Amino acid sequence: MDVAWMLLLLLLFPLLMWTSSTFVFYFKKFFYVAWMMFLAIVGIPICLLKSGGRDVENMRIIRSMVRHVKYLFGLRIEVRGWEHLQTEGPYVIISNHQSSLDVLGMMEILPDRCTTIAKKELVYAGTVGLICWLAGIVFINRKKTNDAKSVMADAAKTMLDEQVRLWVFPEGTRNQNGDLLPFKKGAFHLAVQAQVPIIPVVFSSYNSFYLRKEKQFNSGVIRLRILPKIETKGLTSDDVSCLSDQSHSLMRTAFLEISDSVAKSNGPLKH
Repeated sequence: MDVAWMLLLLLLFPLLMWTSSTFVFYFKKFFYVAWMMFLAIVGIPICLLKSGGRDVENMRIIRSMVRHVKYLFGLRIEVRGWEHLQTEGPYVIISNHQSSLDVLGMMEILPDRCTTIAKKELVYAGTVGLICWLAGIVFINRKKTNDAKSVMADAAKTMLDEQVRLWVFPEGTRNQNGDLLPFKKGAFHLAVQAQVPIIPVVFSSYNSFYLRKEKQFNSGVIRLRILPKIETKGLTSDDVSCLSDQSHSLMRTAFLEISDSVAKSNGPLKH
């Protein structure tokens, strides 16, 4: 009987993969999380042996370990604007945020000595949380404004003292509505306080291959556009709103342009 059930499951799996987009969606999501946790298990001792503890240099290890994952899901990442990351010293990268798949694009272009700012809950995500902590990721409690401001002030000091770059998602939450949400001001206060440039990075819409509500997850293309840096030298906190609006406008224009080009190339998912 056990053998019969095993044979049935072996036959059922390819059938569901072939006929049910919902099954494919959940299987890929499960595999994505499980594979990332496995990579973290492998990476944690490597990070500890290399750096002895928490160190932004551990991001190199994560970057090298994660770059293959896109192939497992049939994703192709196309990048334009590499030259804009060839900037010396610390800077703040800002990008739009659609899903956990953003990690794949991030690791594709992540510069050396660059870590990210993430929600505090991530530190409790098992092996993934631990390797993120080892990589120097800055955890922030978005529900407590005073704590968030304190973390940002410390991050600005760390950027300058240790020559670290920081990647921030100014929308503050995942968004797959086909446009950009209004930006929160934290990333811009950070850049102005440290007097470092901002480099916008734009991910094209995932709607041509990934739809969370409709439970569809196919192969596809992610286009990344790295925009020219925006200087903050001489700016003060009074300029933050204008800086945020300028960045949002530039990124929204690029987002709509590259998302439209992807949709025309592949066509939107049917839903």
